[in-house]
Amino acid sequence: MIKTATVHELKKEMIHLKPEQVIELCARLSRFKKENKELLTYLLFEAHDEKRFVENIKSEIESLFSEINQSNGLYLIKKSLRKILRLTKKYIRFSGDKNTEVQLLLYYILKMKQLRVPVYENVTIRSVEHTSEL
Repeated sequence: MIKTATVHELKKEMIHLKPEQVIELCARLSRFKKENKELLTYLLFEAHDEKRFVENIKSEIESLFSEINQSNGLYLIKKSLRKILRLTKKYIRFSGDKNTEVQLLLYYILKMKQLRVPVYENVTIRSVEHTSEL
């Protein structure tokens, strides 16, 4: 099995590469996992305008919350909430900015509270809310 290099070792090695080689490595890396491609998209197209990035993610969160069907019961609501939280945390990891993290988690909690679901009647949903606390 191949021993995985540390981030420091990778950076040290990439310094010696030509820009064309770095581009080729990034392109190849983006083919292997969707999340790699999404991160590269963020870094290339969205990282320069963090405010717009946050607004786009808030819009996506809003859309996902609006798709939650409250008549299907707490089980499906719970699944939807966890899916939205996972997505939110992924975008927070992409950004790495604490301000973005606070804004997105607060927005998630606000939308969850606006959902008006009997949250405190279900242990799992209640724990999702506590997972999101800052």
